[in-house]
Amino acid sequence: MDIKAQSLYQEMQGMASETKLDLGQPNAIQGNPSSSNFADLLSNAIGTVNEMQLDAKDRAMAFEMGDKSLSLADVMVAKEKAGIAFEATIQVRNKVLDAYKQIMNMPV
Repeated sequence: MDIKAQSLYQEMQGMASETKLDLGQPNAIQGNPSSSNFADLLSNAIGTVNEMQLDAKDRAMAFEMGDKSLSLADVMVAKEKAGIAFEATIQVRNKVLDAYKQIMNMPV
C-alpha cells in the first residue's frame, strides 16, 4: 500500500478541520503548514486516531449490549474508519523513519 505524502497531508487537513482540533495557533492548518510545529501536528493526529479507536470500541460494546440506537453498519463504519486512520498513521511513521535513515546515511 503506497500512500503519497501530499494526499496524506490533505487527508490529515480534512480530518483536523472536521474535528476542529485546537493546534495552539489560529488557522495553523489553513495557513503555512511549516508555521506550526510538526511534533504538535503529529501528536494531535495520533490523538485523533486514538479517539477514533476508542469511539469504535465504545460503539461495538454498546451494540453488543443491545443498544437499539446503533446499527451494525454504524459500528462497522466506525471500526473501518479507525482502522484506516491507524494504517495511515503507521505509513507516516514508516516514512518518517525512512527519512531519518536517509539523513543519517548522508555523507558529511
